[in-house]
Amino acid sequence: MPNYERRPQKLAIIGAGSVGATLAYACLMRGVARNVVLYDINQAKVEAEALDISHGIQFMPMGTIQGSADLEICRDADMVVVTAGAKQKPGQSRMELAGATIGLMEKIIPNVQKVAPNAIIMMVTNPVDVVTLVSLKISGLPANQLFGSGTVLDSSRLRYLVAREMGVAVQNVHAYIAGEHGDSEIPLWSSALIGAAPLMDWHNVEGRSLNEARREEIAHEVVNSAYKIIEGKGATNYAIGVAGARIIEAVLRDENAVLPVSSLITEYPEFGEVCMALPTIVNQNGATARILPPLSFGERQGLVASAKSIREAAAKFGY
Repeated sequence: MPNYERRPQKLAIIGAGSVGATLAYACLMRGVARNVVLYDINQAKVEAEALDISHGIQFMPMGTIQGSADLEICRDADMVVVTAGAKQKPGQSRMELAGATIGLMEKIIPNVQKVAPNAIIMMVTNPVDVVTLVSLKISGLPANQLFGSGTVLDSSRLRYLVAREMGVAVQNVHAYIAGEHGDSEIPLWSSALIGAAPLMDWHNVEGRSLNEARREEIAHEVVNSAYKIIEGKGATNYAIGVAGARIIEAVLRDENAVLPVSSLITEYPEFGEVCMALPTIVNQNGATARILPPLSFGERQGLVASAKSIREAAAKFGY
């Protein structure tokens, strides 16, 4: 019989800050990738993060992790996740980070393509929708091959708050945040479900429903929760770490999972050509097809406005 060489899937993470290091840890804890590498220009930092995680490998599904300040460590990766970018300060909106982060992507993306030309690339850096659109144009890659983490985390925040309010398990809440990962994002209440029942018609055991006022409060909390966390501890890392690991898992295991990642939208003319989050089929080919659920008039108008905001921000930087 022919002797086919099989190698473990390789995941490369660009940036060993709080998000990158937590993402590496979450992926190894979940057994998402057998071979994880961390790249960062700060050699002492990236080597220390990798060493710290490697000391706990005994208690994880079998895997390896390495850290280096040499981008060659990312060569032939199956998937590359970019977490490097300008650090968000307390009170600063994600859009305010655009200029510095775009400048960084103009250097990083071409160099990543040199060492991992066939990799699926995911952006996990703010403002993620603008950065994803810009990086796609810089790279010239097919639209499915490069996408952003979108509103996977925001949707998780929404589901957590609804579950807490209605007294059900968060795994049984099916609801999405769509549009920008940021201030203009839109909760898709009209298609939300608890179990198999429409959330808008659902009552908890006390007979209480989620009225419009409470839905608005929850939406506000989802949008502003990151600002609260950043003000308190300087960065968000745990939830985005596990959310990112979930997306990576969908790619490396070819799951055809439906996740609200940020990808290039061309099939819905009212949004224009833009990268923003919609429920999307994610598999080994990346972000392959978007699924637009039924929308209320207000939700559709909100997504149109969100798309316009992203396009205008990208246009300011020549994209």
